[in-house]
Amino acid sequence: MRAVSSFFERMVQRFLPDAYLFAVIITFIVFVLGILFTDSSAFQMVEYWGNGFWDLLAFGMQMSLIVVTGYILASTKIVKGVLTKISKLANTPGQAILLVTFVASIACLINYGFGLVVGALFAIHIAKRVPTVDYRVLMASAYSGFLLWHGGLSASIPLLIATPDHFLQDTMGVIPVSETLFSSFNLFIVFVLLFTLPLLNRYLMKTRDQLYHPDANLWQEEEKIDDDAISATAEMTPAEKLENSRILSILIGVFGLLFVVFFFMENGFDLNINIVNFTMLFLGIIFHETPRRFLNSVADAVKNVGGIIIQFPFYAGIMGMMVASGLSQQMSLWFVSISSDFTFPLFTFLSAGLVNFFVPSGGGQWAVQGPIMIPAALELGVDTAKTAMAVAWGDAWTNMIQPFWALPLLAIAGLKVRDIMGFCVMILIYSFIPISIGLLFF
Repeated sequence: MRAVSSFFERMVQRFLPDAYLFAVIITFIVFVLGILFTDSSAFQMVEYWGNGFWDLLAFGMQMSLIVVTGYILASTKIVKGVLTKISKLANTPGQAILLVTFVASIACLINYGFGLVVGALFAIHIAKRVPTVDYRVLMASAYSGFLLWHGGLSASIPLLIATPDHFLQDTMGVIPVSETLFSSFNLFIVFVLLFTLPLLNRYLMKTRDQLYHPDANLWQEEEKIDDDAISATAEMTPAEKLENSRILSILIGVFGLLFVVFFFMENGFDLNINIVNFTMLFLGIIFHETPRRFLNSVADAVKNVGGIIIQFPFYAGIMGMMVASGLSQQMSLWFVSISSDFTFPLFTFLSAGLVNFFVPSGGGQWAVQGPIMIPAALELGVDTAKTAMAVAWGDAWTNMIQPFWALPLLAIAGLKVRDIMGFCVMILIYSFIPISIGLLFF
């Protein structure tokens, strides 16, 4: 295991480019594949790319706000105090890895956006308490929790097909979450990963010959926010008095939290990405006490979102080429052609894992693969609920080596994709086993 882990880490450190260049390289790969394997011309592929380039603007803004609002909330004295207290449960590097993995996994099962932020922020507090832990393995452990998101409460595919009038209702009907999220095969996968990923990550830590520690200045700006107390003086201008008014922050904060209460009363426990961002934003406003402290925190937070803003449009362009050219459809159909009724869930899972490299969005991937996989499942006599979850797990599986979803965590952690990806490859290889067992034998 030490040799295999070291091999992948060396390969990633040597050959994996920055996440932006990864997106650019995938763009050219899809461009060439579209010309070779579809009827699309080079001009058409460029047209598909350009037409799709801005399709993720709203989602890109959501993910940028996940980083910003998470940073704002985490930089408050209250939240830092809570995270510090929880981090005291870990006193050794091994305990640090176990605790971060478990907390991040639970958080991602609740909500994927919430989990990404909580995992990264909690890992930073753990790293401060246990400075001897390898920081890269610690952040890879935090990101490994994201593997479970599509088997949890914010899973886009099972929630979509449980909603009346979804776009495949005429083909598969409405599938309740009792047959997807709370099925025996999904619960098996979730529980096995939840309790074995911490052990795997702890073992990966032991394979390290040299420890990696972050730059001593990594959290300097975060600490600066704590010391940014503004003393009231008699010479304050009216504008300065407003900027340091606790009353204004409390009023607008309560205004926002009232909406959160009404939202949950009306919609139940619907932790979508917008309400997570909304809640973290207004809690941050209240906990920072004054508008000036809040705005200082915002100024530091926005420095972390450059990669998301630039790279998400490139992935939108890649998705545009994949869908419009029919390349994603051809990939899915090839896996269908080699499947039997027994192997179909496994090959559906593998095809989803492959397509996820180029369409790294659960909802977008279902729009591409659902119309192909569900009719094929019906023809083979395979359970449509399991087929849908096979696509969901395939989408989550290769997120471990697709930088798209790691960007928010890396931005908070102050790392590059190559810093954690060698460990994530090992997580990918291991997780194939319980996911496959669950899909084939339960």
